Amino acid sequence: MDLGFKGKVALVTGAGSQIGFGRCIALFLAKEGCDAVAVTDINLDDVKLTAEAITKEGCKSIAVKADVTNQAEVQAMVKKVIDEYGKIDILVNVAGAVFGFGPLEQQDRATWDQNIHLNLYGTMFVTQAVLPLMKSNKYGAIVNIGSGSTHMPSHGVNVYALSKAGVALFTKQLAWTEAQTGIRVNCVAPGPSPTNFIKAPNKDAVMEMQLKGIPMNKITKPKDIAYATLFLASDISGDMTGQVLHVSGGSVMEL
Repeated sequence: MDLGFKGKVALVTGAGSQIGFGRCIALFLAKEGCDAVAVTDINLDDVKLTAEAITKEGCKSIAVKADVTNQAEVQAMVKKVIDEYGKIDILVNVAGAVFGFGPLEQQDRATWDQNIHLNLYGTMFVTQAVLPLMKSNKYGAIVNIGSGSTHMPSHGVNVYALSKAGVALFTKQLAWTEAQTGIRVNCVAPGPSPTNFIKAPNKDAVMEMQLKGIPMNKITKPKDIAYATLFLASDISGDMTGQVLHVSGGSVMEL
């Protein structure tokens, strides 16, 4: 099936981790026919490895260092990609992290700021920088990575989940405002996955505990998220915008 990626240029943020969603998504975009896939991360050495893997697939790629919470760095990063390839057709906002857990009375403002600045503001800053070119080209597919945790209040007051709830709402708001401009905006909400998000020394035990709440009794893998992201970024989902697609083994089922 032709996904319509031929000749397209994609930008994937948060693509440095070699076991993360961003790298897998970027590689799948390359394998499915994108002309170029630019990748960015705060760690340049790591994201260079991703760019090298992309070029081995016969796809053009550049690695650009950027802190997505810094608007000046974001603007410079996007300009570099546009200077290199002339356009950005697909944007996948992956960059994110979990900072801090615990009872509300033990949480602090600094931790709240870290979660909100990276997960919500970072997504908004990169989108804001890319949007004018997409509007001028009257074409764009934006896929934000959210989280199934937004539907799990049993986790307690979790500012990571709050920040990702903001991403989901931002997705819907932008999809509405850009529906007439040729730009579609959707969101993939992953379930628990053994990426760098889980930094506990007992990662296997944490994942085993998470399994208890997953009807399909399986952990979400990066490729699961990549498949869903490619679907939403492709022309075959051309009638979809403003949607949050939960990819989580059934742990979230919206009515």
